[in-house]
Amino acid sequence: MYRRVLLKLSGESLGGPSGKGLSEEMLSAYAGEIASAVREGLQVSVVIGGGNIFRGLSGVGKGFDRVNGDKMGMLATVINSLGLAIAIRSAGVDAEVFTATPMMPIARYYMRDDAVAFMEKGGVSLIAGGTGNPFFTTDSGAALRALEIGADALLKGTRVDGVYTADPEKDPAAVKYDELTFDKALEDHLKVMDQTAFALCREGNMPVIVFDMNAEGNLSKLIRGEKVGTLVHV
Repeated sequence: MYRRVLLKLSGESLGGPSGKGLSEEMLSAYAGEIASAVREGLQVSVVIGGGNIFRGLSGVGKGFDRVNGDKMGMLATVINSLGLAIAIRSAGVDAEVFTATPMMPIARYYMRDDAVAFMEKGGVSLIAGGTGNPFFTTDSGAALRALEIGADALLKGTRVDGVYTADPEKDPAAVKYDELTFDKALEDHLKVMDQTAFALCREGNMPVIVFDMNAEGNLSKLIRGEKVGTLVHV
């Protein structure tokens, strides 16, 4: 169903149950899912958050100014991307980390054509460092990169199986959406992505699919066209 996608993962998901640090079990599980999808012919780029290590916004008021806090958050995404890249290579698929700001020899400087060429050769391009600027979340970075690389969809892997009317972990009466529009999500204040990311996806007609990345086989089911998660569209 898809030729090329951008997969957005939260940093907390790599930390396992605690949401902190890096869990070898989670890295291996995610790498296996991604490698399997690539073997089925999918071109994959990945953007990961850094909340398992440091979240810039949470540091405000604790001695960190927003700009330097966000810089630390960007570096956290590079650490996460390096870890997942190693796990993907261990799963038998090539992977390369690209960064929004120059970090040689730690990772390659991101250039759209290089990242796309790497995916076209069967590798996974992990794009780290956000947009390279403070005040932008990794959701916004993911939306920007999805549009740049010409992805067919932005897949947001979470620990819940889609978008609900309320937080299903707090409200047992919450109802899941099979699909909804960006306008509906904004109108109902649904916490899918931040508004900057939403605006980019809406203006660029980039569909977003929110799904449970922790459920084994979900990524492969999704790319085969099976009903998985919630589709958010224009």
